[in-house]
Amino acid sequence: MGLPIAVALSGGEVSDFKGYMPVMNADGPAPKVLLADKGYDADFIRHDMEKRGGVAMIPTKRNRLVQLPVDADVYALRNMVERCFNKLKNARRLATRYDKTADSYLGFIHLVSIRLWMRQFVNAS
Repeated sequence: MGLPIAVALSGGEVSDFKGYMPVMNADGPAPKVLLADKGYDADFIRHDMEKRGGVAMIPTKRNRLVQLPVDADVYALRNMVERCFNKLKNARRLATRYDKTADSYLGFIHLVSIRLWMRQFVNAS
């Protein structure tokens, strides 16, 4: 479906994996597979997913000594994650970050997320 489940804000110039723990510790379904890009290639993320009983499908960075394999068929499902970001960015205010404070920006992300989830339930019967 490509819908948001959890959101965490971080600084604009912060590495991608800094937002991993807040999102994973949020309320929601237990993850079975983590589909992420190379920005999330960190040992602690891979170990945390193993502890949670899931699998990390993350392509390894070029500078990693041991290149780990990725199932191409499963990783292709990452397209749903990118579609989710695309749907969120259709809200111009969110894509251009008009809000001055992090709280108001996060509030608008929640509003857009609610709107996306409501589309799944309206006229579903």
